Amino acid sequence: MEITIEVIKTLRGKTGAGIMDCKKALKDAAGDFDKACQIIKEKGLETANKKANRATGDGLVETYVHNGRIGAMVEVNCETDFVAKTEQFKDLARNIAMQITAMAPTYVSQDDVPEGQDVDPKQDCLLSQPFVRDDSLTVQDLINEVIAKVGENIQVKRFNRYELGCS
Repeated sequence: MEITIEVIKTLRGKTGAGIMDCKKALKDAAGDFDKACQIIKEKGLETANKKANRATGDGLVETYVHNGRIGAMVEVNCETDFVAKTEQFKDLARNIAMQITAMAPTYVSQDDVPEGQDVDPKQDCLLSQPFVRDDSLTVQDLINEVIAKVGENIQVKRFNRYELGCS
């Protein structure tokens, strides 16, 4: 199959990967679009794993309030202020705040659950929850995609959720 610039652009639009990465993935997948998407996703996960131990001393605090009754505040960290100012990072932080507002997790990850406490990670742990805007992804998958795009480690440090009338 011939790999056209239109197919490369479509793959780039769907994955956010660079043009050369898209072209290589399509070539490796023998022109199979879905297989190329999977190759790019795996490469992004590999990139995220390589960066997981890097310090995240910058970032931002994002808020989201729904109908003035439910809201969340989340601290999302990255390595540099340069990345913290990018639209991809700001969108990620906003989506995470929206996720917290909608799904009411108790913990950031399974590592935060006290020993001996029985929880459902898909309900109680933010990073394991299906993403509200695309349930084929978890919140961690969403973060990994942005890590692959911006080239820095990203971590959710902490969050608070508020609901009117609840204590």
